[in-house]
Amino acid sequence: MSSSWTLARAEEYLLGLELFGMHFGLERMHRLTTTLGMPQRRFASVHVVGSNGKSSTVRFTAAVLERHGLRTGSYTSPHLASFRERIEVGEQPVSGERFAAAVERAAKAAEIVERAQPDDEDLVTQFEALTAAAYHELAASKVQVAVIEAGLGGRYDATNVIPSKVAVLTGVGLEHTRWLGPTIRDIAEEKLAVVRDHSALVTGPLEPAARAVAERVAGERHAHWVDSPALVDVPLRAAGAFQRQNFALACAAAEAFLGRALDPGAVADAAAATRIPGRLDPMSESPLVLHDGAHNPAGAHALAQALPEVLGARRPRVLVASVLEDKDAAAMLEALLGQFDQVVFTRCSNPRSLSPATLESLAGRMGGPPVRTVPVPADAVELARSMAGPDGAVVVTGSIYLIADLVRPDASARASTM
Repeated sequence: MSSSWTLARAEEYLLGLELFGMHFGLERMHRLTTTLGMPQRRFASVHVVGSNGKSSTVRFTAAVLERHGLRTGSYTSPHLASFRERIEVGEQPVSGERFAAAVERAAKAAEIVERAQPDDEDLVTQFEALTAAAYHELAASKVQVAVIEAGLGGRYDATNVIPSKVAVLTGVGLEHTRWLGPTIRDIAEEKLAVVRDHSALVTGPLEPAARAVAERVAGERHAHWVDSPALVDVPLRAAGAFQRQNFALACAAAEAFLGRALDPGAVADAAAATRIPGRLDPMSESPLVLHDGAHNPAGAHALAQALPEVLGARRPRVLVASVLEDKDAAAMLEALLGQFDQVVFTRCSNPRSLSPATLESLAGRMGGPPVRTVPVPADAVELARSMAGPDGAVVVTGSIYLIADLVRPDASARASTM
């Protein structure tokens, strides 16, 4: 696949689309994919929606299916260091050359769509262009099945133009209420709108309101409903009880897709091999530094519950955190502060990031551990490392954008905010 575009040009194009923000609806995606030749219909798909755990569940599902002899791809969001991380084939990010070519094709399709519909509301968004590029590349790579992570919600999410054989709901929490609705039931309705007639619906643990919606939707669409087991008894490379739950959900999704029992050896190999970037991800050992992308109260609670197991014997613990303004920062801090001896608040490069002073004020009202504020994330981590000492632990969390700031090779480069 040849292209006149470089990876840098493709990323510059995508960053430029952030100016247009988000416009919900599927008409532009239908026009984009039609212009591209309907690539999403050239592979089978598993669609993963939910409030937390989507990226992990996507990676685990792809790993299990790959080990059952299928050529497998995946699409996740957001990324850490490069947009191309979002599209994987055979559990590896596509090359910069292939990614650039796919984005160039999507950009040319977007030009055609926008010329035909010259209205500001019809400008193709960044996520739509990325999703169209992903579907094009997954088809061009001849994957047999792609595991696709929804961006926001489900019903009007740009990913929702696939004829998914299996839909997976990881869970439902109060999030993005401005767009998805004010209650768990409303949000479940939006997410479960991705379920196709006569498909399979696989669910993780659900609150009663969400469970009632799942039961109704499965009945209306004649979908085979599968309740995921709580655990699959195999050692997992990814740390934390929440990842064991995500892996069990992924195994149930893979089994529903295959229509037969899984091979235990393949399951064990997928569990042992799959790394989840940015989720309890170890960066160094002395002190132990962990990156975790928990970004809402449910994620913060899951992280807090995992820390005793992951950190082992009592050692000095320092939290480094940045939270976006549209998240419930108070609830997140309430879940986390009791697990740490000291805290360093910082501010990630995302313009929606709360100021460290605001986080300090929230923490002060809770009577938590001593707090320092450092505006620059890398400096905040260095301070935390010195505070923890060689035998301590530093946990960096609160936003995936904070993790991205720390792992991006050029910290001064413009980063995606969506």
